Amino acid sequence: LLASRLEKERVPGESGLTALGRAQARAAGAALRGCEVTGVVSSPMRRAFQTAEIVADAIELEVETDERLRERMNWDGSEPIERFLDDWHRASADRDYTPRSGDSSRAAGARFVDAITDHATRRTDQTFVVVAHGGVTTDALRTLIGDAALGATAPTLIADGVPCCAFTTLDWDGVSWHAESIAVTDHLESEIRHRPA
Repeated sequence: LLASRLEKERVPGESGLTALGRAQARAAGAALRGCEVTGVVSSPMRRAFQTAEIVADAIELEVETDERLRERMNWDGSEPIERFLDDWHRASADRDYTPRSGDSSRAAGARFVDAITDHATRRTDQTFVVVAHGGVTTDALRTLIGDAALGATAPTLIADGVPCCAFTTLDWDGVSWHAESIAVTDHLESEIRHRPA
């Protein structure tokens, strides 16, 4: 299971969760109770880790971090936000373009897939939660199933990103990944569903 892209503060650097983001994380944790989850793995970036702590607390587990789950790019305020967003959109359109601050979509997707594959190999036949970010989760899905299949399943995902605190369920068969569901938000009440930025 992957819980990705949480509501965040709009400030440079590693922004934290808003009150809405914390509510989304609590709802995600509540939805995971009874799912026989054996581990929670998180990006070390602040909002993902804050989310992972809330989710892990709800299911009485500890959080493990993995640097490979970090976001593709992170605005640190050293450049105008418009320039950062231009770079973000260019990197989304051209998966091999390496932006000024971060990884290409292809590289980010590959490191994310490497991370979850390593964790799945160590946790054979176990369910674990990955808490990451919308951009890199989309990059990973593009790598795993391709743009055409992703577009057919979730038509707005590449352009608009993963909804806040959506669940994507992947199954590892020991050789490859299979997407069972993508960007599901049924576990969120209507007042805490993703609102466009």
